[in-house]
Amino acid sequence: MDLVRAHVFIAGRVQGVSFRAYARDRARAAGVEGWVRNLPDGRVEAVFEGTRSAVQRLVTWCYSGPIQAQVEKVDVTWEEPTRKEGNFSIAW
Repeated sequence: MDLVRAHVFIAGRVQGVSFRAYARDRARAAGVEGWVRNLPDGRVEAVFEGTRSAVQRLVTWCYSGPIQAQVEKVDVTWEEPTRKEGNFSIAW
């Protein structure tokens, strides 16, 4: 299986628009592991780990996010999978 890991930072109007909840639901539906959280500077940070196609779909979704979001910038770093993430969750 071709596993990949994407570490993503999303900037813009991405807090207070259910970005984390939508990301969690989409990741779980896709069988992707990892987490998502709000950062103090207003960005959202996420780690997606799973099959290349599933992770790529989630990264692509981050460029638009939920309907209420206004994404201005997405930074993606591709990393080696750790296989330690477990069920996708919202980190606090």
